[in-house]
Formats: sequence, structure tokens, C-alpha cells
Amino acid sequence: MTRAFVNWSGSLSFTPAQWAEPADEDEVCALVRRARDSGVPIRPVGSGHSSSPLVRTDGILLGLDRLAGVISDDGRLATAWAGTRLKALGEGLYDAGLAMDNLGDVDYQSIAGATATGTHGTGLGFGNLSTQLTGVRLVAGTGEVLEIDAERNPELLPAARLSLGALGVVTRVTLHVQPRYELHRRSWCARLDWTLDHLAELQHTNRNMDFYWYPRSDRTQIRVINRVDEADRRPAWPGSRAPGGEPRQNQVGPTHRTIPRRRELRFEEIEYMLPSEAFPACFAEVRRRVRERHRRVAGWRVLVRTVAPDDIWLSNAHGRPTTTIACLQNTSLPYDDYFRDMESVFRHYGGRPHWGKKHWLGARELRPLYPRWDDFQAVRRRLDPDGVFLTPDLARLLEDS
Repeated sequence: MTRAFVNWSGSLSFTPAQWAEPADEDEVCALVRRARDSGVPIRPVGSGHSSSPLVRTDGILLGLDRLAGVISDDGRLATAWAGTRLKALGEGLYDAGLAMDNLGDVDYQSIAGATATGTHGTGLGFGNLSTQLTGVRLVAGTGEVLEIDAERNPELLPAARLSLGALGVVTRVTLHVQPRYELHRRSWCARLDWTLDHLAELQHTNRNMDFYWYPRSDRTQIRVINRVDEADRRPAWPGSRAPGGEPRQNQVGPTHRTIPRRRELRFEEIEYMLPSEAFPACFAEVRRRVRERHRRVAGWRVLVRTVAPDDIWLSNAHGRPTTTIACLQNTSLPYDDYFRDMESVFRHYGGRPHWGKKHWLGARELRPLYPRWDDFQAVRRRLDPDGVFLTPDLARLLEDS
């Protein structure tokens, strides 16, 4: 079967030679072996939310939608099929009395796609979604099935938790989970200067905190989220009263229904992960350039979040507390010049690009940003010795020099 692939935003489209949708792991193994024997590249794809060309191929596009659902849990760990969408995963865990530690703003992605690209939420105490993985099961480029966790092939885990689909086709993931809980979400509008003046306090006194900056008004929307069982002990705002009066949003519910937002409007996005100490200077330059150069076309918003450091080799938060800046642009508006200019600012301040969003870096620029880059490459060559998963787009990211 073949048909055109179009990603969520509409900016990436191509027609693979074959679009395969295996119903079980045996079919995945057979497809990978066939690709290896014939020399045809194969790429796994989740929901298609990413706007980077990680999945583009003129060979086999392997969809995971039929490998979906929660498989098992023991109250501490839960195993799910790789193609499970985050929304369905949240519902499945909730029905079992469980919840993930944190989520991002969007629940459209599959769990394997979200973790393979370093999707993240916000909060000083929370890493990206890949940090919640305790194990993966994948079909390597040889067609062999590997279990990777703390006991089986543990040396591969720092690579497999965030792999860009370069090590193999992930078929199952095992996640750290906890008993389900409820969150209280509130948001207010405030002046940007007030937000920046109180940012550190807001970040440290709330479980989750982020803000949108609206360039044309120079105002922000601040979002804070706290556990209901801790809300009375954690003031949302510095001082006695929130800026802007009554909240724009005031919602209580479980994690998977409170954190993600429904997205009707499609958009393009560039996001870079910055060392947190570089954020004030970087954001000031972003603000200056947007207002002086791009205000006419910057029709939407700029999002600021935080991510805790981790030890995953290709994680954008590897080894450092991270603050992220994302520029969003409606798909009906031009973004190329705007995003490229922002990228030059982010790079100046030591930023690492989000793997699933717009950026223009190749291996030459990426390698110095990741201390364990060469270790990842060694694992990739070990698990995919014939380059079954290495398309030209992936080679530009991982091998060009």
C-alpha cells in the first residue's frame, strides 16, 4: 500500500514507495529484514506531529497505529505499545488508577514518537518524556528483537530512550508511573516586565509553570499547575494577588486532561533548549529582534518552559538545567526568515534544537552540543550496521561532516 504522507502542520509531505502498517511485532521484524535484504530504507512514523523530516523516505514508511494500547502495569511501571497516542495512554492509565509524571501541551503524538524526539512539558522538577522511560523493546536493523532496560542490555538505555528512530523500530515502551492524581490549572495575563521580574519565584513555587509572550501587545499569559492535594500549601503568585485579576482558565482534573490543550489552529514551530543561566540575555535579544525585525509577520506567540537535566545521550536537556524558547507561527503565515533569525540567536547562547521541530542544523553543528554524541553513533552502527534506517535526512543530522 502506498499513499502520500502529510504531517500535522502540512509543511512536510512525500510519497513513500510503501506505507506499511504492521499488526504485530513479527510483521515489523519481517519488514525490517526485507528492507535490509533489498537495500530499501525503512523509517518508523508515529502520529506525524513533528515538522522535522525525520520520517521522510522514498522507501518503506512503517506506521505504528495498529500497535496501540496499554499492555500491563504493576502500579509502578506500565508497558504500552509504541503507537499508543498520548491521549489514549492517559485514559488507559487512568482507568488502571495510574498516571504519568508529566506531559507536554499536545497529546496527539504517539508515545514512541514523543519520546524519540524529546517531547517535553514544563517544570523545574521534570525532565522530558524520555526520562519517564525505564525500558524499550525494539527491532534493530538486523531484524533482531532487543529488550533494553536496567537489567537487559543496560548499556544501550541512554541511547534508546531518545533515538530519533535511528536504532530500530520501537514496538513497546515501559514507563515509570504513579497513582493517579488531580491537578489544578490556572492562567492569568500580565505585563511581560512583571512576568520576567517574578519568573524565578513563579517557577520555584509551582509544580508546573510556563508563559506565552504575545509580541504585538507585549503581554503574557502565565500558566501554573499544581497538585490538588498540595495546592493549599503552594501559592501560585508572588504577593497576595495575581496580576490581571480573575484567571482566564481555572480547571481541575487528572494529568492527561489538564496539561494538554486541544489545538484547532495548525502552526509551525522552532524551539531551542537553552542553558537556564543564558535565558535572560537570550530572551532579551529575541524580544528585541522580534519587535524590530519581525513584528509584521510574527502573528502568534513565543512560549517559555523549563526542563530538568538528564543523562540521555541525545537529550536536549543533557547535563544541564534547561529553559526553552519556542516561536510559533500560524501555517498561513511566512516563517522561514523569522525562524532562521531566531535560530541564530538561540545558537549564540548555546541552544540545542528540538529534534521534532524546525531547525537547520546538521551533524557538524550538532556534534559539539552533545558530550555523548560519539557514543550514540557507536550504538547506532552496532544496531543498524547496514544503515537500514539511515535516510538522507537522518544522515545529514548524524553523519555529515
